[in-house]
Amino acid sequence: MDMQGLLQEFYSELLFVENHGKLTAETYLICVNEFLAYLEKEKIPLEEVTVKTLLYYAASRKLTGIKEITVAKDFSALRIFGLFLVRKKIWAENFAHEIGRPKVSRSLPKVLEVEQVDSLLDSIDVEKPLGVRDRALYELIYSCGLRISESCSLLIANVHFDESLILVTGKGKKERLVPFGQDASFWLKKWIFEVRPAFVGSRIVPEVFVNSKGQPLSRKGIWKNFKTMGKKTGIEAKVHTLRHSFATHLLAGGADLRSVQELLGHSDLSTTQIYTHIDDSRLEESHREFFPGHKTD
Repeated sequence: MDMQGLLQEFYSELLFVENHGKLTAETYLICVNEFLAYLEKEKIPLEEVTVKTLLYYAASRKLTGIKEITVAKDFSALRIFGLFLVRKKIWAENFAHEIGRPKVSRSLPKVLEVEQVDSLLDSIDVEKPLGVRDRALYELIYSCGLRISESCSLLIANVHFDESLILVTGKGKKERLVPFGQDASFWLKKWIFEVRPAFVGSRIVPEVFVNSKGQPLSRKGIWKNFKTMGKKTGIEAKVHTLRHSFATHLLAGGADLRSVQELLGHSDLSTTQIYTHIDDSRLEESHREFFPGHKTD
């Protein structure tokens, strides 16, 4: 069996038939490759896999110290791979569907206070050209609740200053319009019209954010610069924490759940609901701080 050809066909289906984003497709491919490596080690042909094989695989993953959430992700990928193998008539049925989903305890994501967000943003040296870029970038991520991939791929053509809106391409290539605030608008204009031209020169670069060479800014670059801000301020957070903070601050300010769902680009409302639990837990913490002698129900 031409395994590489099979994997390439599976990857193409994920992208062009199932309409998954590139990052999701690559993640699924990594999970499937991990499973295929296990089969090779155990000398089990792909066409001879059974439910028992998959159970042993799940057990072997747990024995190596892999977290439940990773095993759950593995089997999400294997279920989709199983459907593909059934269509290819390699499996008689999708054996991965017979494996129960591991119970994953979902911890609440970390959220920053408004003052902490301000401290992080104020730590950027805007006297430097790339500091202006970073201020515009992180202001926009926080103001719009963007994913890192969405900020990397944001196009100049999709920034509408008159309406204070950006057109964002999210997971599964789904588009959504998101408003941005005055601070984000100020720094974005300064970056696009005053600073950015010196980096791109006469070249046409459609992406809003570029690096010192005038090339589209990478995810790695965004992570690295944010980490530097964290060290400078002593605030431990990830770039994605800005997105969590955006959602939580909106709900705390009275926004309804459906609106926040649309702004974040969540396909399922239950994904957005976790932010209501964050707000509840923050309320309980405040209550304990100011009324230590009383208990909350």
